[in-house]
Amino acid sequence: MIFQWSDSNLTYDGTQLRSHFIYENWGILGPACIGFIGPCQVSLEHMVDLEDVLAKAPIASDQMLHFLWEHFDLDLAGGVLWQRLMVANLLETLNSVGVSGGIRRGNDLYWGDKKLNVSVATRSPLSTLVHLGINITSEGTPVATAALQEWGINPVEFGQKFLGQLKKEYGGFQKALWKVRAVP
Repeated sequence: MIFQWSDSNLTYDGTQLRSHFIYENWGILGPACIGFIGPCQVSLEHMVDLEDVLAKAPIASDQMLHFLWEHFDLDLAGGVLWQRLMVANLLETLNSVGVSGGIRRGNDLYWGDKKLNVSVATRSPLSTLVHLGINITSEGTPVATAALQEWGINPVEFGQKFLGQLKKEYGGFQKALWKVRAVP
C-alpha cells in the first residue's frame, strides 16, 4: 500500500470517493492513501452517509486536511474497521503532538461538543474507499467544530506525520497476516 502526501489543493465534494480516483490523479495503481489540503463542500447529492442525507445535514469546511484511502482486497466491513482504526490513529497522533482531551465516538473525534472530523467508508464494485477529513479551521462548518488551527498545528507537517503513522499501522497489519501459520 502506498501512502503519499500531495501538495494539490483540492476541494473535496464527495465525487472523489470513487474507484481509481487516486490512480487517475496521482498515478498510483493499487491500494493507496493520499493526504491533501482543501475546502470541503459535500452536497446531499454526493453524500454517502444516508443518516446525513435523511437529516439533510450538510458537510462543509473552509479548509480541511483530507485523506482518501482505497483498497481492492477488503470488503465493506474491512473498510469500516480501517476507517475506525484511522480515527483511533488520528487521536494517537494528536496526543503525540500534545493535544489531549479528545474522545472517539465511533468514527469521529470530539473535544467536548466540538467535532474535529468527518469520515465515511463505502464500497464500489471494484474497491473499498474511506474519506477522512480533519478541520484545519472552524470557518464554514455547519456544526460546532474543533480545528487544528486552535492548537497551533501546522496542517502539512501534521498530515505527513499522520500518513507516516498510518503507513506504520498498515505495515504492522501486513506483518500480522504474514507471520502466522495455518492451523488444522
